[in-house]
Amino acid sequence: MIFKLFRAFFKIGLFMFGGGSAIIPLLQAELVERKKWLNEKEIMDYYSIGQCTPGIIAVNVSTFTGYKLGGIKGAVASTLGVIMPSLIIIIMIASLINLFLDNQYVMHAFTGIRIAVVALIADVVLSMGRKNIKDRYQFAIFAAVVILMLALSISPVWVICGAGALGLILRRGKTV
Repeated sequence: MIFKLFRAFFKIGLFMFGGGSAIIPLLQAELVERKKWLNEKEIMDYYSIGQCTPGIIAVNVSTFTGYKLGGIKGAVASTLGVIMPSLIIIIMIASLINLFLDNQYVMHAFTGIRIAVVALIADVVLSMGRKNIKDRYQFAIFAAVVILMLALSISPVWVICGAGALGLILRRGKTV
């Protein structure tokens, strides 16, 4: 299982562009749909906790997932797997950076990649919204978070803590 975790997260790390949010569609495709190691709720729980903890979100989520599936060894394997591609690519780019800085083709390629990442994130957000927003209370929390995020520059930590508190207040005494 340890090598399988390393390989799965190496694959995720190899195609992860665009920061922490970009890992969600990759995690869902690899761990939920292909491997069936986790469900969507677990992925979102790990992602939410990863947002709140110090460090890189992708590394945090990988570590939590690896720990669930393989204990300490699984956490180490998953973490190394997700960071290894970036480390290799950064070392290669650092040694050749001056050759690519002004290359218009490289710049255009990265523009296309960024647009594709936005589309992938939007697709996952819509899909998860349909599956997770089940009643008016959950929609109220969603709407409040969207409005606050658009209107104010609030740290994700405060948004998640506030949404958790609002969930407790709105759903107090009710089972999910």
